Amino acid sequence: MATTETMFPDQSDFDYDYETLRTTGVTLAVIMFVAGIFIALSKKIGKCVKSSSKSNSNGTQIPKTEVPPPAV
Repeated sequence: MATTETMFPDQSDFDYDYETLRTTGVTLAVIMFVAGIFIALSKKIGKCVKSSSKSNSNGTQIPKTEVPPPAV
């Protein structure tokens, strides 16, 4: 029967490459940050373009309905 030492050799000499981990982490953080900004801005720009195209398509603006405040 195999002992735990033969199944799992000593990993004390294992060394992480912290420079690569740090570079990869920063790169992924920048990509996710820029993607988040792009998504947020695209939703705002998309709403502006859609609302202006609806109001200009037939010359009349779509009336906005007011929502009453919630009853307490």
